[in-house]
Amino acid sequence: MAVSFFVYRKMGSRMAEAVKQARPEFRNIGISQIASYRLPWAGKVSILHRVSGAMMFLLLPFVLYLFEQSITSELSFAKFSALLSGGFVKLVVLALIWGYLHHFCAGIRFLLLDVHVGVSKPASAKSAISVLVVSLLLTLIFGLKLFGLF
Repeated sequence: MAVSFFVYRKMGSRMAEAVKQARPEFRNIGISQIASYRLPWAGKVSILHRVSGAMMFLLLPFVLYLFEQSITSELSFAKFSALLSGGFVKLVVLALIWGYLHHFCAGIRFLLLDVHVGVSKPASAKSAISVLVVSLLLTLIFGLKLFGLF
């Protein structure tokens, strides 16, 4: 009985080695591989959702300063208007507009995913692309208004 147990144990260890060798090895991608890694649209929207949320949070003091300057008095509103006429400030405000609009549209998409609407892979890709298109179109419209083109 001891011999059969030893043979069984030895065969079991060989089988375990075969299973270990057949399993694929997954590694994290490095910084140099990021450019060649193809992320699906849903992943890109998810990353941009996080980026836009972080950007809105970090630029919140700037937004509060602009708000405070606009409502204090007529003189401060004139200073606010002069500050906002600069090109760099307009680009920062345009980035904030994009951040808010993208975060809003992606947030609606994620709420729909939470209630299991559009969870399949094709529907998820379509909703991700629609979030990108809608947020960029709305940013374009608000940007044209910001730069005074209409």
